Amino acid sequence: MKIYLNGKFVDKEDAKVSVYDHGLLYGDGIFEGIRVYDGVIFKLKEHIDRLYDSAKSIILKIPHSKEEMEKIVVDTVKINNLRDAYIRLVITRGIGDLGLDPEKCPEPTVFCIAEPMKPLLGDSGIRVITSSIRRLPVDVLNPAVKSLNYLNSILAKIQANYAGVHEAFLLDSEGYVAEGTGDNIFVVKNGVIKTPPLSSSVLKGITRDVVTDLAKDMGYSILEERLTLHELYVADELFITGTAAELVPVIEIDGRVINNGNIGEITKSLKEEFYKIRKVVGTKVYD
Repeated sequence: MKIYLNGKFVDKEDAKVSVYDHGLLYGDGIFEGIRVYDGVIFKLKEHIDRLYDSAKSIILKIPHSKEEMEKIVVDTVKINNLRDAYIRLVITRGIGDLGLDPEKCPEPTVFCIAEPMKPLLGDSGIRVITSSIRRLPVDVLNPAVKSLNYLNSILAKIQANYAGVHEAFLLDSEGYVAEGTGDNIFVVKNGVIKTPPLSSSVLKGITRDVVTDLAKDMGYSILEERLTLHELYVADELFITGTAAELVPVIEIDGRVINNGNIGEITKSLKEEFYKIRKVVGTKVYD
């Protein structure tokens, strides 16, 4: 497998970064997770736009234009001859000293990994818990910045592992539902779809936006509003979305079974429509 690292492709075994890289020392950097479906990179331009927004927010200068970055991603998939893959595109502050001053890091580190992708979560539905870990409020670290610091999510994932379930949901600092460890949350009640607003410490997920648009096109009523745990407990349907997760139904939360453990009709219909578009909406790798 070949990995793009600072201007060239290297073997996986040779893809190494310095122990002085501030991405390692301080989690100072940004990333995007991107999917490839049958040789089409799903929503590549949107992912690149979000990457550059994250970079601007933390004053991290990317040494490539957006067009050059798109080509790096395409070339990484192509050189590995992949058709269905998961891409991890990372920009760190780069090599500096042991202090945290970013001005001591003259050049960012850029790397891109593409690996064959298998489904992370099952189609039959998952069980989740509510984590005691809270999502960081927007005035502490805005979730719009997709940073390398994922300790918040990692601690919640550890709780999910200990509980023997697939995923953990996090609340915001005021106790409202925020998101999962790496996915957005949707609830269905009486035919109306709801998802937490960005003000609830929520990442503006690419898949979240796609599913929202699909729901509107299919004639469903969909709202962004603050959600309480009670609303999740009594939901008719519950599902999550994310680049890696795609669209996954939730059949149990904190011991409360959703829809008698069955996948709801709205969830099914959205999932089917998502599967239809995922191979045609994006950037082609091969001619």
